[in-house]
Amino acid sequence: MEGSWPRSLHKKWKALVGRHFKPGVALVVVVYNMPEQAKKTLYSLTSQYQQGVTEADYDVIIIENQSANNLSVDFIESLPANFSYHLRAETEPTPVFAANYGIKLSRRSHIALLIDGARMVTPGVVKNLLRGHRLQPESVVTVPGYHLGRQLQQRSVEQGYGIVEESRLLASIEWPRNGYSLFDIACFSGSCAAGLFRQHSESNCISLPKYLWQGLGGMDERFDHMGGGLVNLDCYRRACELPGVAHVVLIGEGTFHQFHGGVTTGGIERQARESLIGQFQSQYRTLRGKSFQSPETNPIFLGEIPPQLMRFIRTSSQESEPQTAKASAGEYLRSVPKRS
Repeated sequence: MEGSWPRSLHKKWKALVGRHFKPGVALVVVVYNMPEQAKKTLYSLTSQYQQGVTEADYDVIIIENQSANNLSVDFIESLPANFSYHLRAETEPTPVFAANYGIKLSRRSHIALLIDGARMVTPGVVKNLLRGHRLQPESVVTVPGYHLGRQLQQRSVEQGYGIVEESRLLASIEWPRNGYSLFDIACFSGSCAAGLFRQHSESNCISLPKYLWQGLGGMDERFDHMGGGLVNLDCYRRACELPGVAHVVLIGEGTFHQFHGGVTTGGIERQARESLIGQFQSQYRTLRGKSFQSPETNPIFLGEIPPQLMRFIRTSSQESEPQTAKASAGEYLRSVPKRS
């Protein structure tokens, strides 16, 4: 895509920030049927865990699609003042409507979407989202993705990986005492399988100015398959390909997927999972007229490099064989909770 975002819209947005939107970032977290995992994710977004920010700098908007296993009332009442909680009675098996609802609720100038509430984050995410948007007004800021465990959960679950093993791993690093120790017990997610310096296929923490979200029309609500199908990949590509937009990657931060029996991360048999992925790919081709491919961007890498990240830096710096620089379609997909 060529050209530049219309300057008139940029000027209008800057005027609106002062009158209608508070400076800062709102993080929209979508939750469904994963209370224990969501609790860890939400704790990782508190100002007690996040470094270099206060509650005044950001909001967290929790959108939970109702299930038989919601977050407890006691937990909700214990949330910090900059958190808000919204329970929805969703009839469709997709997080898309919840995500768009959260985006519309935000009164901040910038909005980060975490469409999978099972992904905890490192302590510099909020600070560096704000930094990234200060680099250039028209920017999409993304965080690389990881899975807890030594290999992708689609594979490790077949060898017995589950909540018990994951709890043991988290205890071994005394999480949340040092959030960057998550790198010590993790591997690249499928979306980042090619390494930090090659093209990614999605981000489970993607942040844009509110007016760019409005320009995108939010997430495409036609992605109505379980878990939204390829909607997060589609959103990532469309955002990165907006004319004139800078892509900022928070290289020293990460999102970390917790096991919760998701469909594409081992919650169903491999054959059924591959069939479902085929349906997702087919829907994408129907809607976009082509198969999904990762967007080609020229990213700006931003942030400090914690020592725990160095093994991923080394791996990413090595020449990769073509077959290892690509992830399968199934590995691209984020976790999809099973419907109750």
